Amino acid sequence: MNIAISQLSGEDGSLTKPFNAEEVRTIIESLQKPVVFLNMVSDWPAMRWTIENLSQLLNGKELTFRIGKRKMSKAPQFETQCQYIQATLQEFLVWLHGDTNSSPGLFLSYPRSQYWAYADYKYIAKMFENKAELFQDIIWSDFGFPGRDGRDSTLWIGSEAANTPCHLDSYGCNLVLQVQGRKRWHLFPPEDTCFLYPTRIPYEESSVFSSVNVVNPDLEHFPRFRRARPYVVNLCPGEVLFVPRHWWHYVESLDPVTISINSWIELGAVTSYETNLHYVNLAVQSCLDNAKTHSASCTKGSDQSVQLSSGLPKKRKGGSGAAEFTAKDGQGKLAEPKAGLSTNICIGPNLVPVQQVAAAPEEDPVSSTSGDPSLASRLEAKQCSLDCDSKPADNVRRLISTDDLLNCLVHPDIIQLMTEILLGRHCSH
Repeated sequence: MNIAISQLSGEDGSLTKPFNAEEVRTIIESLQKPVVFLNMVSDWPAMRWTIENLSQLLNGKELTFRIGKRKMSKAPQFETQCQYIQATLQEFLVWLHGDTNSSPGLFLSYPRSQYWAYADYKYIAKMFENKAELFQDIIWSDFGFPGRDGRDSTLWIGSEAANTPCHLDSYGCNLVLQVQGRKRWHLFPPEDTCFLYPTRIPYEESSVFSSVNVVNPDLEHFPRFRRARPYVVNLCPGEVLFVPRHWWHYVESLDPVTISINSWIELGAVTSYETNLHYVNLAVQSCLDNAKTHSASCTKGSDQSVQLSSGLPKKRKGGSGAAEFTAKDGQGKLAEPKAGLSTNICIGPNLVPVQQVAAAPEEDPVSSTSGDPSLASRLEAKQCSLDCDSKPADNVRRLISTDDLLNCLVHPDIIQLMTEILLGRHCSH
């Protein structure tokens, strides 16, 4: 299917969007990289949600603002390191404009030259619970998601330099509408995860953070970040950014006031607990089958399998050695996975890809040799990288904190290595 660019006005002079809802949905389901949609939201009432209008609509309602320091530290400024205050948008405006005739409330303790403020992650359904008609100002049905509006969206209001530390969301893709001011997005593909030093400290259920300040990295402690491949875009009012699932992102406000609206969207049906366990069983079995073909100790007299208590049978197809899995359909039958889309998408003036920032290649000091390294060598390399990252200055012994311990327990690299150790132990028996 070749998606063409439509005209901006119809024969009767009415506004026509460059893509219809079905076309946008197809684009979103097909693309694996971030893009910006243009000329899709000029008729949305939400485009009138400027800071002044929102201040009138909220009419003195207090919001929680996150207060951070305007500093260029080499360490990320996580939410847990910020201050929090309750204030109205009127007080926020007084603080922004330096109005001496009115009180900025609790903002008074935070000079604008030294601090930024962010009313982030505000559920619109809660903010305007008594003004439900405003939910219709946001029309995600134009992007192929009928029925999705302000009830399924969050609002972000920030001052210049307000930012969200680099992280990935564990659920869905992200559609972001920029309403006022500009925001700069630094995005990294899922393949760059190992270069971003993921951490679960501070812990947030649905997010994984990067240990790196991606705009001012400490390359001595995080040398692998040199190999990261950032995609950068300045998102302007009226533009909608599509962030694919599991893409890392750091977001910073560029103008005195920025307002954006987003919605996280889970593409595809959510599978049941039993079906997920079924998938895990098949994935583990596939790993074991693959290990058997590469390990002499597993080539004779063994047809072991690992079975979690899902209550669902394994589904294998003859002789290939690869586990094939499917999802249950509504009638309880096993249905084949949906084939990948082969849409030929027209990139053009109304659909702009986010550009990758070129960087000079540099060797990773902890790189694997050619071929598939052994688990022992990978453990040694991992220990080397951990030692390098945490080496105390002047050979002074550093105490292990509770955060260090928790980070090890939930660190994705540690979990991956322990899984391989357990699989290897099972195979050797």
